[in-house]
Amino acid sequence: MLQLLNNITHKDLRVITERGAAWGDDVMSAPVTPDEFRSLQAHYPIVFQPDGSGSFLPVALFGLRQGQNLFLTESGWDADYLPLSMQRMPFSIGLAEDEMRMMVDMASPRIGQGDAGEPVFLPQGGMTSYIEHANAVLRTLHEGLQAMPEFVQALTTHELLESFVLDVEHPDGSRGQLLGFYMINEERLAALGADVIGLLHQADYLQPIYMAIASLSNLTKLIRRHLARAA
Repeated sequence: MLQLLNNITHKDLRVITERGAAWGDDVMSAPVTPDEFRSLQAHYPIVFQPDGSGSFLPVALFGLRQGQNLFLTESGWDADYLPLSMQRMPFSIGLAEDEMRMMVDMASPRIGQGDAGEPVFLPQGGMTSYIEHANAVLRTLHEGLQAMPEFVQALTTHELLESFVLDVEHPDGSRGQLLGFYMINEERLAALGADVIGLLHQADYLQPIYMAIASLSNLTKLIRRHLARAA
């Protein structure tokens, strides 16, 4: 139930900022933007998911199956960086009178009841520091998503994405597989000519490409988290 955020209708609105399954954080992945890759690669595998239109969407993996977030603990989120698409909840950007405006999902479990959560507006109607930060997150996320198609197009044009299968053996001997995702092929990247590498560098795509490759070392760490939960 999206509503245009305003200080009259939502003057008493509060938002839960804690992290946990109860507030909708029990997801196995979240969309991310290339500008985030440097921060993300220290914690999460960055992979690519078909978006249904013939293109791909980069995502940070939190788990190995739907509804599994291995970064959720009893004390909150076990990583120093939280993807912008998770930080923004329950807010989004919408169009109102041909202008981009801040929307709020009133059906979100993050909507606080009573005195629970961070206030969105000050008593006199001004914005709190919390909502100012949320607004900045939305702007950064929007800019990143706007630039995303050209980045992904460069990857597909040069055939740098390949599908992969991750096999996981459980302590009881059973096996599971992670399917449906793509990663950047390091060998194909290394085989590109200097002219193509130069174009990727000019477009500022080389750093996120290398960050995405570096992030794949986190797949092993994710499996360890998964097996620790299963033990």
